[in-house]
Amino acid sequence: MFRALRQHLSPATLAQLAVEAVWLFVAGIIVMRVASQLAVPAREFVVPAFIFAFLILSLNGAFGIYRRGERVGTSSYVLRLLLAPAIGVPLAYFAANVVPHGDVFQENVGLVVVIAIGGLLLLRHVLLLPLITTLLPHRVLVLGTGPEARLVEASLAAAHPPGLRLVGFRSLEKIPETSVSPGKVIASRGSLLDDARELRVNEIIVAARQQRGGVLPLRELLDCRLHGVEITDLARYFERVHSKVPIELVKVSWLIYGDGYRQGWLRTLVKRTFDIAAALSLLFLTLPIMLAAAVAILVESGAPVLYRQQRVGLRGRRFTVFKFRSMAQDAERDGEVRWATARDPRVTRVGRVIRRLRIDELPQLFNVLRGEMSFVGPRPERPEFVELLTGQIPFYAVRHSVKPGLTGWAQVRYSYGANVEQSVRKLEFDLYYVKNHTLALDVLILLETVRVVLLGEGAR
Repeated sequence: MFRALRQHLSPATLAQLAVEAVWLFVAGIIVMRVASQLAVPAREFVVPAFIFAFLILSLNGAFGIYRRGERVGTSSYVLRLLLAPAIGVPLAYFAANVVPHGDVFQENVGLVVVIAIGGLLLLRHVLLLPLITTLLPHRVLVLGTGPEARLVEASLAAAHPPGLRLVGFRSLEKIPETSVSPGKVIASRGSLLDDARELRVNEIIVAARQQRGGVLPLRELLDCRLHGVEITDLARYFERVHSKVPIELVKVSWLIYGDGYRQGWLRTLVKRTFDIAAALSLLFLTLPIMLAAAVAILVESGAPVLYRQQRVGLRGRRFTVFKFRSMAQDAERDGEVRWATARDPRVTRVGRVIRRLRIDELPQLFNVLRGEMSFVGPRPERPEFVELLTGQIPFYAVRHSVKPGLTGWAQVRYSYGANVEQSVRKLEFDLYYVKNHTLALDVLILLETVRVVLLGEGAR
């Protein structure tokens, strides 16, 4: 397992990315070389081919094509496959205006798309993924057979990452409970190292919450580690495979001693610079949309157009957030604070449209410029909800160690949270962001936000 820019990448994913990048790049050069009737050397097409390959791969990643933490339905997968080139090809077309021999790419863009992307789909599904499963197997043994092991079994069934093979579960003498599929429990033939060698195990996942009192065979685990077998606890496993940190598996020691949580001055400076540049750019691009939204709100339900609301930000400090008003003016006339629900009757007709397209959040760009919010971070909650959730959810206050964001990891990886249980699930993604946030992760979240907006995911 490798890490690039603090993101976990399996050998299978790295191999897939490398092969697909080479194919898109080479296919683009070949098409342009042939289209120019071999009059222009191939090296002259390197830049437009690189731009095309980079954009398609980046958008594939943004739309979740390479995501290993969940299965995607066939219809959703096809839609994402279509959206990536639908956005990437026009961007590459316009970028070709400023690169040498970009006109050849523009004149033959249709042929480039058909050959490069058509060949890419065949390469991926007919050759690459089957080969990865066969040639790059990552064999995993789960130590434990109780409820925690069942969590791993269910997560692997949901994610089904290519190349990863679950060889079975090995029971613990002091925790004989069996919650996993009985047919997957292996019969131990000796020490843990003997079993790992016989089964050609690459990784052992320790699935036991209680690890004191001699529950774990620590000496045997050490022997496996010294012989090259990776040892992973449950929190690290879920962080790596699902890009979240399950609350029930988090311990204070994991927060204290775990890597990440970068809050240095350089990271703060880079993030603030990025926030200002991104906010100003988006304000410039969306000003006509914001004016149209304001007029539509005025026509339908009158003033005020903007809605001001108290939210909790960095280190628990309160601030006033700005949004386009999407609900009726008397939405909380009884004074009771409520979560928004699906088909909320308080939402106006214009409100449904601007919520679905996330236009109602655009005035928060001014909160970003004022330094109260960041472009990317955990979404800020109302003080009433924060008080409720802090009392019921362990480690909830950890999300306030970074600035709240206009968009965030939980927003692109989970649906809208409208109760305590859903807030727990969102917090698992927020903890992952707090632990692993970098500029690269911020850019990835922004790209995935495009998918969320276009597909209308999680809107209320």
